[in-house]
Amino acid sequence: MTVSVLQQRDPRATRRSPGISRLAGVGTATSGTSLSQTEVLDVLRIEDPKVRSVFLNSAIQRRNLTLPPPDATGLRAPEPQGDLLDKHKALAVEMGVQALMNCLKDTGASLSDVRHLCCVTSTGFLTPGLSAHIIRELGLDPHCSRSDIVGMGCNAGLNALNVVAGWSSAHPGELAVVLCAEACSAAYALDGTMRTAVVNSLFGDGAAALALVAGDTGADAAGPRVLRFASYLITDAIDAMRYDWDRDQGRFSFFLDPQIPYVVGAHAERVVDRLLTGTGLRRGDIDHWLVHSGGKKVIDAVAVNLGLRRHDLRHTTGVLRDHGNLSSGSFLFSYERLLLEDVVQPGDHGILMTMGPGSTIETALIQW
Repeated sequence: MTVSVLQQRDPRATRRSPGISRLAGVGTATSGTSLSQTEVLDVLRIEDPKVRSVFLNSAIQRRNLTLPPPDATGLRAPEPQGDLLDKHKALAVEMGVQALMNCLKDTGASLSDVRHLCCVTSTGFLTPGLSAHIIRELGLDPHCSRSDIVGMGCNAGLNALNVVAGWSSAHPGELAVVLCAEACSAAYALDGTMRTAVVNSLFGDGAAALALVAGDTGADAAGPRVLRFASYLITDAIDAMRYDWDRDQGRFSFFLDPQIPYVVGAHAERVVDRLLTGTGLRRGDIDHWLVHSGGKKVIDAVAVNLGLRRHDLRHTTGVLRDHGNLSSGSFLFSYERLLLEDVVQPGDHGILMTMGPGSTIETALIQW
């Protein structure tokens, strides 16, 4: 949404508006076993030097994974699609519940305060959706409004934030939550090929929840306001990131084109410039950058094309190092780390950026 007051000469002088949503709290969670890249290689008995190099040169130190149990010989056989869907449900609910509870604690709210729950996931399919399972598991009000965003991929956290910010603005004073729960262990193909090695070296399990509220404009109101969004769909690269059916294995398999980091990087300027158009802000005026931890090459490409320093992306690279690519919730792990730093000042601006299948770049402008 576009906020006309952003067009004032002093971009830090934007006044509060009751209709604008703000980010009221955040919480994260992981599940499974924390494994180093070397431990993953050993557990999966990967010996191919080329495949090992993909893992060891990923800028990832550890990830949380729930891998299949070993058989009598110590091997971990690929799981059938039905078992993977069961894993997705179990992990997404487990992590989602913990992330939501952590978010409410950070917000200073209770379960009874939640009026809308939007769940985001791309690592499995459930009907009813994950939101229904979370509501039942936590005993949330059965009248709670809910929505599910499924299959949009790593960019989907900002797609959800866009939609839920609109809901929040239309329901001032009511608490809404975006919950991203990605059980990436339930989307793995263990076939030893280079195609799956790229995926298996990158993703980890994690969930993140973000609380939103509109209309709270008192002196005690905390959290940045969500000012506007901008998106860009790179239609020429629609197949560069995809999750499709592998007929040989009888299951779904994720594919990443090796060129996708450069494709995303080449279009980053376009969408950021559109986000800032009419605000009186330039890229150099942005105090905080919270970019999806998509992978080392993706992060480097975005940094080069936007002229960002290593310090600007310290949380993005830190989340990648400690957790790998957490798909739709990655940027919220970075946001949580920024808040824990306690360096944000009133008036600061931030840009949230996610990238994913489509190929898509999503952005949001926020201000404290």
